[in-house]
Amino acid sequence: MLAVTIDNLPGYEIRKVLGEVLGTTARQQNAFIEGIRELPGGPSPNLPVLLRKWREDAIARMIELAYQRGANAVVGMRFDHRSIGPTWTEICAYGTAVFVVRARS
Repeated sequence: MLAVTIDNLPGYEIRKVLGEVLGTTARQQNAFIEGIRELPGGPSPNLPVLLRKWREDAIARMIELAYQRGANAVVGMRFDHRSIGPTWTEICAYGTAVFVVRARS
């Protein structure tokens, strides 16, 4: 499935708009288990790796919802995140589920 940040797909026609899809994941930032902080404090090199994994999880959930709606692409994909209390972070990937076909030349 194509998931893109642009609002259209060059070379394709959007035949059907199937609505917004939203994939979320919430993760606890645990300094000792996930290695987010080094002692005595501060970000570690592991943080970018963890953030990428969390984003990939959110995208996978968004794509699953798009498949369930009969889509074969997601356009206008974006990310958002928020803190939930002092140790939890929610990351969401969202966009518009669409059904596309190759454009005729």
